[in-house]
Amino acid sequence: MKARVNSAPIASSVRPQMASVSATEAKNEFARVLERVIQGGVMFITKHGAAKAVLMPVEEYNALSRATQIQLSSLTKEFDEMLLRMQTPKARAAMKAAFHASPKQLGKAAVAAARSRG
Repeated sequence: MKARVNSAPIASSVRPQMASVSATEAKNEFARVLERVIQGGVMFITKHGAAKAVLMPVEEYNALSRATQIQLSSLTKEFDEMLLRMQTPKARAAMKAAFHASPKQLGKAAVAAARSRG
């Protein structure tokens, strides 16, 4: 098995200089490819020169999965808090006023908001 170092951009979030192997080579020499990954590598599997899959150690996969779950939980909490703030009588009245405002009133409010932000 001749793992190649792929310097072509696969995706913006992928680390440069990652090893790659063709799908045929991965199939024919799976034990060697797997051993290399277990030793701590990440292997791109290509088809017709384009990366189609990634083989990585399970620890790295689990870390990526946890990071996604933590981020989703954080965003869910942030959304719930924002929604709760929007359910107050003051917020409800402000939204009602915004929906019933004339174009001139909306323009004045936009200018005032822009000026207050600097």
